[in-house]
Amino acid sequence: MADFTSSFWGVYVAVITVVSIIACAVFLKVQTTARVAGKVETTGHTWDEDLAEWNNPLPNWWRWLFYITIVFSLVYLVLYPGLGIWGGMLGWTSSGQYAQERARADAVVQPLYEKFGKEPIEQLAANAEARAIGQNLYLTYCAQCHASDARGGYGFPNLTDPDWLYGGAPDAIEQTILAGRNGVMPPFGPALGAEGVKDVASYVLSLAGLASDSIRAQKGKEIFATNCVACHGPDGKGNPAIGAPNLTDKTWLYSSSEAAIIETVTKGRNNQMPAFKDRLGAERVHILAAYIWGLSHSDKAKAAAK
Repeated sequence: MADFTSSFWGVYVAVITVVSIIACAVFLKVQTTARVAGKVETTGHTWDEDLAEWNNPLPNWWRWLFYITIVFSLVYLVLYPGLGIWGGMLGWTSSGQYAQERARADAVVQPLYEKFGKEPIEQLAANAEARAIGQNLYLTYCAQCHASDARGGYGFPNLTDPDWLYGGAPDAIEQTILAGRNGVMPPFGPALGAEGVKDVASYVLSLAGLASDSIRAQKGKEIFATNCVACHGPDGKGNPAIGAPNLTDKTWLYSSSEAAIIETVTKGRNNQMPAFKDRLGAERVHILAAYIWGLSHSDKAKAAAK
């Protein structure tokens, strides 16, 4: 009930719940009349000329089964937090149960995590047991964005190639997972106008060796030098320190089409990689970073294993 700003809603839920249960019991009692010998009437519903619905009470086993469910619901509401204003005599919460289960699991696996946490990422990436744990962590926490095969998608980086926005060194990957990243590309549409955006987009295409309008590219070069070099550098090779992508290679986060580049320059981009330090802890992140590093450095991982 923490999401509600008034205690009224807690009382509202409690009243509705209790009244509903009592109403069910009363209704059941009213509908279970005693049999009277020789005086059984129909409800007035008849089908196929002579198929009538008789007004008999419910069988006792059925009736008592309903009463048992009503009693069970009342007992449940006393013990557990089923009412808006009552936390239950047992003090149970879903978050508390999760914390207990997590603590029991940590007690079993934490020694293993601590052992792996002392190994360098390059060696850990060659450890089959650590890779298996890292893969499970990846599929649980990372595959939703980067895909199960780690090849990413539109707006989500491919983790299997050698191109890294913030650098592909082991410590850089680990820091990305621990603290997260927030990549911001400001919108230049209002400042450059539609024609200026097309010019700079043509120049960016030319940097990557893609087909472009040479006249627009020449105009865009001046615009790039004025507005873009601070992040992407004078040669367009980017800056891993701030996550500015390399514009001269064949790797594109949002497609290399002219339309996609125009959209990026016009509207900007705002990408966020969440931080996992509090959720996973340093030891798990270390293993996860080793697994991810190994996806794009398999040769180095094999060499480290020798």
